[in-house]
Amino acid sequence: MHTQISRTSPPKKRAVCGILLLDKPTGISSSQALARVRGIFAAAKGGHTGALDPLASGCLPICLGEATKYSDFFLKGRKRYTAVGRLGQSTTTCDAEGEIIKTAPLGDALERLEQVLEGFRGKIVQVPPLYSAVKVGGKPLYRYARQGRGAEVEIPRREVEIYELKLIAKSEDSFQVEVYCSKGTYIRTLINDIGEALGCGAYVTLLRRLEVEGLPRRELIGLEELQAICDAREDKHDYSTLDACLCSVDECMSYLPEVSLTRELALDLFHGVRIGPDFSACTLRDCTVEESKPVQLRCHDSFIGVGHFAHGLLIPDRMMSHPKV
Repeated sequence: MHTQISRTSPPKKRAVCGILLLDKPTGISSSQALARVRGIFAAAKGGHTGALDPLASGCLPICLGEATKYSDFFLKGRKRYTAVGRLGQSTTTCDAEGEIIKTAPLGDALERLEQVLEGFRGKIVQVPPLYSAVKVGGKPLYRYARQGRGAEVEIPRREVEIYELKLIAKSEDSFQVEVYCSKGTYIRTLINDIGEALGCGAYVTLLRRLEVEGLPRRELIGLEELQAICDAREDKHDYSTLDACLCSVDECMSYLPEVSLTRELALDLFHGVRIGPDFSACTLRDCTVEESKPVQLRCHDSFIGVGHFAHGLLIPDRMMSHPKV
């Protein structure tokens, strides 16, 4: 006689749409964090914006469903971090996960720290760390490093901007800073370069992203808190308490200049038709037809997509699939 074993089928994947401001813990990759979030929400589609290293914690925006269309706009935003640098040593990865490759006495490094920080405010040039996702020849740098081929690669230099660099605290062998910077800034490289400028070396022992420009200033939610909300549901098919944790695409794109459209013009954009040069039926906020920067498109006070002006025309870039127009 065969006993039938009852198995709980996995939840059906959902077309949920929104952005979760995840407080990523240390010890896991951004991809692992994304997989956990997608599983909890039973999301059919998802992606993260701006990966954080396993050593780093803090704000990791997770885009679910249609929100993934707009992830590029969060990647371009300025970001704020807090970081702790250990003085007197340098590592292969510029953080605590790498091997120590240089040791030097601190000397008067702590006394000169504020003076050295001044040289890293404003526009600076960085060479991204070899252990990074920057691509050279179509392959991320960390692959060259893992294959022992780092010396073969010429790492491209990049200009970034440090808008704020505040010294928060310092101890006998470390310092803590808060950094507000442009996209593409590597905090590991910044701490390493500060150490080099001090003459003793430095590497990151703690890194936390505090915020991403353009996203709502909500309290971040951790994986364990999210799992607790998931487990507390009486009806496992009811995702309302979980979905309440998401920011809407509308809310997250509200920082962009705005173009309000009539229903007729909105429908043209949904069909890929460029509109203009007559915009008398539109309302423009914080933008002009002469500018080419991204603008949020709205109809009847609902977000319907993102576009830009070019040659006197309004061009659709990313449009919602099921608009309310």
